[in-house]
Amino acid sequence: MQTPTAPTPSFTEGLALEHRFPGFTSGLPRYRLTDLPTPVHRLARLGRDGGIPDLWVKRDDASGRFYGGNKPRKLEWLLGDARRRGRRSVMTFGGIGTHHGLATAICARQAGLRTILVLLPQPLTDHVRHCLLLDHAYGAELHVAPSVAAVAATAVGLIARGAVRRDVPAIIPVGGTSPLGTLGYVNAALELAEQVRVGDCPEPDSIFVPLGSGGTVAGLVLGLKLAGLRSRVVGVLVTDILPPSPSRLARLANRCWRRFRGAAPEVPRVCVEAGDFSIVDGFVGPGYGAPTEEAVQAIDLMRGLEGISLETTYTGKCLAALLRLAAKEYRGQTLLFWNSYSSVDPARNLSRLPDFRELPAAFHRFFV
Repeated sequence: MQTPTAPTPSFTEGLALEHRFPGFTSGLPRYRLTDLPTPVHRLARLGRDGGIPDLWVKRDDASGRFYGGNKPRKLEWLLGDARRRGRRSVMTFGGIGTHHGLATAICARQAGLRTILVLLPQPLTDHVRHCLLLDHAYGAELHVAPSVAAVAATAVGLIARGAVRRDVPAIIPVGGTSPLGTLGYVNAALELAEQVRVGDCPEPDSIFVPLGSGGTVAGLVLGLKLAGLRSRVVGVLVTDILPPSPSRLARLANRCWRRFRGAAPEVPRVCVEAGDFSIVDGFVGPGYGAPTEEAVQAIDLMRGLEGISLETTYTGKCLAALLRLAAKEYRGQTLLFWNSYSSVDPARNLSRLPDFRELPAAFHRFFV
């Protein structure tokens, strides 16, 4: 089945932040990586199959030309800030199959910056190996460490090396989750509010989104408050590595609000509380990055019925949660699935993928 043709947006393209708060435009540096707004449309076949009469999707898989999903929304603020500070490189972290790390390598290259990735082992799949090859192909400097503590120690050593070379990398937190990166999903929530206002979709009762490092969820909750929508964000936990708590998410959202208010004083005062967050667990499976049978089944359903591709680490587990819970506590609600996976194939811009032997020797064990 072919991917459904995305409807033409009914409102002005660009940043919803700027539409709502015109004084914001010059407040914070942005290196544009997204083509916004992303479409929203009904999942009629999947909804009928799953007994969900009112099921919708926000197509953030189509958020950018070079890489889609939720990553570019955050990275365009983080890379813009790195460029403003005169940095020539960035450093970030994740599992060896990290989509965030790959997105950073691709997007930083577009912004003229070098990327250093310090990575943790995770369950091996062909997709994980493919991501490692893509990281190398896009010029990322790759390092692997056996534990979170070892990742931190490796990063400190690399920063010291950079200081000697007068090339200290800008640190991009895991998942792009920082007060500045989270702003990308404040904008996304305001964007959805515009789509609701012009009738592109109804106001959702609940919005299902994968919960990893937390920036996407925190930004959506803050943005929905600013937009005046009553929609409840349901974060489906997909990681067992330092999973965020509701109080931690609330602190992140409020720090983002302060950063935003500093750039646009007309932003109204809001307070995000721990009780504003709904977190669903029980879908991680054996651990971060490990596929589950329920996620694979959800992925197959989405592809077969709607022609939309997902993956097993984040979006497949999130959709599995939605499909299971829709018949229980979310029965009869208007539900929106926020597709944070990239539909852009990064390999299409490459003449070839490297052989795994071209990667640093420490990574060869993941291929043999």
